[in-house]
Amino acid sequence: MAERRAAVKASAEPDFLQFNDLACEAVGGKVIFASDEWFAPAVNLLKREPPQFIASAFTEFGKWMDGWETRRKRTPGQDWCIIQLGVPGMIYGIDVDTSFFTGNHSPYVSIQGGLLDKPPTFTLEGDRTGMAASDSQLAAVAKLGSEAWPELVGVSQLNPGYSDCCHNYFKVDFNHRVTHLRLNMYPDGGIARLRVYGVGQRDWSSVSPHQDVDLVALTNGGVCLGYSDAHFGHPRNMIGLGRAVNMADGWETARRLDRPKHLKVDQQGILQVPGWEWAVFRLGHPGVISSIEVDTNHFKGNFPDSCRIEARSLTPEEEAECIRTRWKSGKWEVLLPPQKLRPHHRHLYSEVELTVSRPVTHVRLTISPDGGVSRLRLWGRPAPIGTAPAASRQRPASKL
Repeated sequence: MAERRAAVKASAEPDFLQFNDLACEAVGGKVIFASDEWFAPAVNLLKREPPQFIASAFTEFGKWMDGWETRRKRTPGQDWCIIQLGVPGMIYGIDVDTSFFTGNHSPYVSIQGGLLDKPPTFTLEGDRTGMAASDSQLAAVAKLGSEAWPELVGVSQLNPGYSDCCHNYFKVDFNHRVTHLRLNMYPDGGIARLRVYGVGQRDWSSVSPHQDVDLVALTNGGVCLGYSDAHFGHPRNMIGLGRAVNMADGWETARRLDRPKHLKVDQQGILQVPGWEWAVFRLGHPGVISSIEVDTNHFKGNFPDSCRIEARSLTPEEEAECIRTRWKSGKWEVLLPPQKLRPHHRHLYSEVELTVSRPVTHVRLTISPDGGVSRLRLWGRPAPIGTAPAASRQRPASKL
């Protein structure tokens, strides 16, 4: 069988974009403080959807913008906000997106990270367009001491929001768990989106060895480490929270061009085709997988014909080699043999249908010939440290 030839990646696109967005509103991220929100509220920074521009849209406070925009500052200081990550974890890179802010973007930013034992009790509610932080809000946020948090991104110049330069990428080299961010604008202006790419970190010491958990979930530290195609939707969407809201909230590939002109099936009713698509995930913790869910919710005319799942245990060094070779090295063990899939359906597979009963660290989902899957759940019990390779605890240098 033949794989699709990998598309050429844009040279300016950093590897960290393949990680999970830990601050997105879809995973629980929220803005809990903003110094000023005159033209557009800071909550827009964390929207899942790409920013948009509506030329005719105005509010009583001025031009409507799909982002965070403060007033033109005429007092000492600079504007800033505090973001509570939806999934605390390790941050590898940040995208400060200035889309459509072409004469009003913030000239400079810096970003600091904090680790708070307990989330602050204050937050922002309602439409805050035209508002600024009150004295009581300023007093409450001052107790966090955020001005002294470690710097993840030093003071850096931003490009304006034209399509060819609006994504301002910053690699982060900070080997500590982060729960909150302080985003500083110098001195004021607008930012459309803030994407915080990383891997979630859960406190596994609080998880009972007899408790089944979703070992690949974003919130438990699961992460996509490679894939063959993501034309319509990235594989990382499959490990997101809850059920998918629509097709865009899942993994969907392009139609393969090597499909036979006339399709045939085997005795199981599975299409006989020469090609397939795949996605590899590292589990949040090594574990024994006891049940699997493959959900094709929303994929009604574009679901895969079949799927199979393989597993293996890797050390950090072995994982790095697999990433370097785009997962062409080493051998996989079949965890779930090929299964016929249905449209818009939750497919559940129990322990009796699985063929690997030892701890594993990585899985590969293969769909044939192409199509979309909205969610992948791998239920099992975390293995004691030392019973499987420690790849899940390393900091990967690259994704693909």
